[in-house]
Amino acid sequence: MELVEEVVIVGAGIAGLTTSLGLHRLGIRSLVLESSAGLRVTGFALTTWTNAWRALDAVGVGHSLRQQHGFLDGLVASSTVVSKPGKEMSFKVKGTINRPFNLVYSGDHEVRCVRRKLLLEALEKELPDGTIRYSSKVVSIEESGYLKLVHLADDTIIKTKVLIGCDGVNSVVARFIGFKKPAFAGRSAIRGYADFKVNHGFGSKFLQLFGKGVRSGFLPCDDTAIYWFFTYFPTGQDKELEDNPTEMKQFVLSKLGNVAEHVRTSVEITELDSITSSPLRFRHPWEVLWGNISKGNVTVAGDALHPMTPDIGQGGCAALEDGVVLARCLAEALKKGLNVEGKEREREEYKRVETGLKKYAAERRWRSFELISTAYIVGAIQQSDGKIMNILRDAILTKFLAGLLLKKADFDCGKLNIS
Repeated sequence: MELVEEVVIVGAGIAGLTTSLGLHRLGIRSLVLESSAGLRVTGFALTTWTNAWRALDAVGVGHSLRQQHGFLDGLVASSTVVSKPGKEMSFKVKGTINRPFNLVYSGDHEVRCVRRKLLLEALEKELPDGTIRYSSKVVSIEESGYLKLVHLADDTIIKTKVLIGCDGVNSVVARFIGFKKPAFAGRSAIRGYADFKVNHGFGSKFLQLFGKGVRSGFLPCDDTAIYWFFTYFPTGQDKELEDNPTEMKQFVLSKLGNVAEHVRTSVEITELDSITSSPLRFRHPWEVLWGNISKGNVTVAGDALHPMTPDIGQGGCAALEDGVVLARCLAEALKKGLNVEGKEREREEYKRVETGLKKYAAERRWRSFELISTAYIVGAIQQSDGKIMNILRDAILTKFLAGLLLKKADFDCGKLNIS
């Protein structure tokens, strides 16, 4: 079977659905190909900083998500090795007058922990029926004049004028335009989602804990639910953890160190189907700086573009930014009228798409480079097992961390408006 589409997006994750919805708002139809049978909710939740909410508002789903997720109004950073109280930093949250260590930021900040399932459902709900084609695994891509041929596992071939890869760290599209496979960061992450059924006792603070070569975080999604993560340096024996949720839970509990009872309870009550483990991967930042983010009428977004370690909580937020910027740049190219026909029209349309995608690449190149680099450096410091680095971390980084997180979140990807 052979189909013809104007815009094909590979991957129905955060970047893919945001791009598709942005294009829909601007009057352009796209087809989203998703390899799984339904929406992928791996990871359970994510921190949405100010920049993410600006992007969500741009595509029109911010309001509904705010109704389901409460504010995080501060960060408590603490060591699990020494018995000292955690150092608390306040976010200057909308509607309050917190003054975090006399630091000044432009505007108010909005930080929430959002359930990934609810985010994807909010984006999907706004798309026209038939936009997402599930169980559609892309196996190869080839050139066909000014079009791209997308080959699926079920032998379907889709011709498209524009191909956008939002297919994650193992992106087929990223490989097609010349990106290498993301590198292993040397660490792995175990993530979980705990439903207390009653008030969890964390309040509205983001709790971040540093230990000997490990790092963990606990974020309230609402009054009863906690999203938590635990990052560590895997050894040969730890490889078996990835497929055994029971072992994952016991491993985390054995490594948490000196923590409050409600923190330990979060891990203990987590259901086995609400725990997952994965290696942390990232793209070398110089690849983003010097590589091809777009190539002709093909580009990438989200983790296909800038896979990064989770240490500053910007992976999903950056994917939302990508979607808005990409939709805007592509719509500017596709909405302009053409006064030629035939092959000349195809060539001119291709050139305009190419120019639009180059504009998107230029807007996202330095932002991606900055976020990947910062996340990697912060992660290396936070999770160090060296004595000197640990002293510096506990004395300096915890004071610096909240300001750094807010600074990286103080970014506006702009509106969807096109000229």
